[in-house]
Amino acid sequence: MKRTLLIFLFSLSIFWSYQCNTLKKLGLIPSELEMALGLKDALSQGLFKGFDAFADPDGNPLVRFAFPGEAEKIEKTLRDIGFDKVMNQVTGKFTKAMSSAVAISKPLFVDAVKNMSIRDAAKILVTDNMHAATDYFKLEMKPGLMSGFRPIIDSTIKTEGADKEWSSITNVYNKIPFINKPLENNLSDFISARVIDLIFVMVANEEEQIRNKYELRKTDMMKKVFTWAEKEVQKKIQNKSN
Repeated sequence: MKRTLLIFLFSLSIFWSYQCNTLKKLGLIPSELEMALGLKDALSQGLFKGFDAFADPDGNPLVRFAFPGEAEKIEKTLRDIGFDKVMNQVTGKFTKAMSSAVAISKPLFVDAVKNMSIRDAAKILVTDNMHAATDYFKLEMKPGLMSGFRPIIDSTIKTEGADKEWSSITNVYNKIPFINKPLENNLSDFISARVIDLIFVMVANEEEQIRNKYELRKTDMMKKVFTWAEKEVQKKIQNKSN
């Protein structure tokens, strides 16, 4: 009986392997290379959505400068003591600096996607985590992006003159009695991290849209791998429910 069962299982594994190989040869199952290319296409599409948003910060409040920490409280306090004009100037300059820095640093982000190695492409692709590729990209690439992006931000802030105006604001704010958290004098790291995080938010949103909507799969590779992945995820859900 055991021998018969072993023969059956062995035969089944050979049949399944043959089926998979046949489907791969027919092009119905994407290869690992195709999966990786499809994921990179999706990430690139999300990046360019982010670049477009930063190119028009007036049309998207999300990409405008916001104070670190207790943003609303800080802004209200400064406006209450008559810093309206300076506040408007500095927030406008920081927003412009963020937008300019993103425009300059496009190659950094694009190269990060091109150079990323997705060894576990299938695991990232076939999942109910709608942001799996973005999460992987963020984990692997953020430290390198921060290193490359920080000097661009720093230079752009100085070019706009926002660093001097920010210094005058921090000097006044930090002298106000009972301030628990003083403002930092240098915002390069804060703004660099904020911009990169916002880019990832937009990439994650685009990845979710691509996973859910066929019409947003703009390349043939995306259509192939995400359509296949969608079916595989549905199979997994059905198998769990049975």
